[in-house]
Amino acid sequence: MRVAIGKCSLELRQGDIASEQVDLIVNAANSQLAGGGGVDGAIHRRGGPTIMRETNERYPSGCPTGSAVISAAGNLSARFVAHAVGPVWHGGVLGEPRLLASALRRALELAVEHDCRSIAMPALSTGIYGYPMAEAAQVSIRAVAEFLRDQQQPELVRFVLFGPEALAVFSATLSQMSLGESQESG
Repeated sequence: MRVAIGKCSLELRQGDIASEQVDLIVNAANSQLAGGGGVDGAIHRRGGPTIMRETNERYPSGCPTGSAVISAAGNLSARFVAHAVGPVWHGGVLGEPRLLASALRRALELAVEHDCRSIAMPALSTGIYGYPMAEAAQVSIRAVAEFLRDQQQPELVRFVLFGPEALAVFSATLSQMSLGESQESG
């Protein structure tokens, strides 16, 4: 599914984010930038040790929740990786929606700052951090759509979702949201 937002596109796809051929891949990082499982593990396995080496050197204090930092992409086909730290879900009472939107916005800002025309991002915080998929989809899609409307860049933001359930939830959410733009299925 794809939606046009001004001259930009927001797209949903099921797949392996580490194999995306885009300018920037968003990693679901932890605040220590220490590597982990899920999306983070896949990116580090495919990208190789240079990503971890660079984040250790450039960001020895890690990255706070609700923000993102950038590194080269190692062996990935992308040029950069934005290591975004989403919130752990605590029932929505500790500002999780604000922190999730903030981490995604910062990743988008990094993409623009580094002249990236295309970006792939996961369903941030929905894995081990436990953010409910439906709530995450609403916050994530809204944050990205607002950024694209305001900045008119990057040209393509693609949510790369791991399984059919995640794709179904994000697709239903995107279909229901009134973004005021044209939609294409596919």
